Amino acid sequence: MKDGFIKNLRWISAVSRRFARVDRKGRSAVTSTLATLGICFGVMTLTVVMSVMNGFQMSFIDAILEVSSYHIRAVDVPSNEEPSLIAACKENKYVSACVPFYEAQALMTGDKGGAVAVNVRAADESIYYEDPGFQKQLKMVSGSFDFSDADSIVLGSTLARNLGVRVGSTVNLLVMSGGSDVDLFSSDRIFTVRGIFSTGYAEINSGYAFVGTQAAEKYFGNSAKKIWGIKLKKYDDDLRAVSSLNKQLQWSEGAKSQLISWRNFNRTFFGALRIEKNMLLFLVALIFVVVAINIYNGMRRLVFERRTEIAVLSALGARKSGIKSIFIMRGLIMGTVGALTGVVLGILISLNTDAVFLVAAKLMYGIQYLVTAITDRQNLQYVQVNSSYTLYATIPARVFPGEVAAITLFGIFSPLIASLAASRNVLKMTVSEVLHNE
Repeated sequence: MKDGFIKNLRWISAVSRRFARVDRKGRSAVTSTLATLGICFGVMTLTVVMSVMNGFQMSFIDAILEVSSYHIRAVDVPSNEEPSLIAACKENKYVSACVPFYEAQALMTGDKGGAVAVNVRAADESIYYEDPGFQKQLKMVSGSFDFSDADSIVLGSTLARNLGVRVGSTVNLLVMSGGSDVDLFSSDRIFTVRGIFSTGYAEINSGYAFVGTQAAEKYFGNSAKKIWGIKLKKYDDDLRAVSSLNKQLQWSEGAKSQLISWRNFNRTFFGALRIEKNMLLFLVALIFVVVAINIYNGMRRLVFERRTEIAVLSALGARKSGIKSIFIMRGLIMGTVGALTGVVLGILISLNTDAVFLVAAKLMYGIQYLVTAITDRQNLQYVQVNSSYTLYATIPARVFPGEVAAITLFGIFSPLIASLAASRNVLKMTVSEVLHNE
């Protein structure tokens, strides 16, 4: 049975190659070439677009997960359960770090006036040095992440600019949320700026400030809730990590302690990013629909042009499924060659987007300069390199193997399905009808 399958595959492959060689200069050859190029550029474009989109979105997501929401939050943990939580996190294979912090909302003013609403987070300064993900996303622009003094504060870059302060300046938490033991208004909560940071998410840069745990004990009040931020080695292992930690911890009866995944934070924002990505994927994937339609029409033309050979093959004993396979194999070859070439080009471009955008900027500048020089030389002084390309070049593209594999398979199967649909009625004519027409 195996030998029979191999023999069938051999003659189908031989006839398919024969048809391809004969059709090199015909209309079908042009259609096949254009279809292969369409698949190639479709796969390449989709790979590059998705990689750039991934880099753009993940710069936001990474900053939120590493700096703001953490991968998992442990809330309402009683003080007597904290040692168990720390021990469980150290033993758990999914967890890389576990740190406590406090949060409060405040209205902050600077030396030169002005007021900005901020989220003040109190944590130990060791978080910056013991959490690699936090340190990677929170880059110090000036100063250092230092809370050696009780009244030290570290601000986001946009927040510092809006307040008109720099390292060494002072700010006041004029209005602060808290319990009954916290003064709502106070002009005595003076902090010295020890550092200014920047992340990949503008909202954190404009609305976040960090202080030490000593400041939390002093200003946040006794009712401030301690939250434990848990970092994982892989953020998408959150559900498994929550299940594993719950089994390890065995919370006390009646305790309100719970582990909350990052999926419960910023759900709307993450959902909007997902919809944006899916819509872009759908729009670009329409390229394959156009290519599949062209392949379908071209394959139907090829079937009509080869009606004599089809009838002869049928008369010689070839099965209908075997004759169909000749055209299906041709579609498979077109899809495979186009998709593999496209994915290689797409990955190369994605890994070098900075160079590609800079070259594109110079090319567009050269074209604009040439056209302006020919049509209106007086305005040559206003021709400049488009700064948008420089901005695009800073976006780090991220290639996800799963997405690349899905795009490649889609590029292969779209012409395969089109060829299958076009070859359904290959045996409408008999040998006698063909010879009669000849």
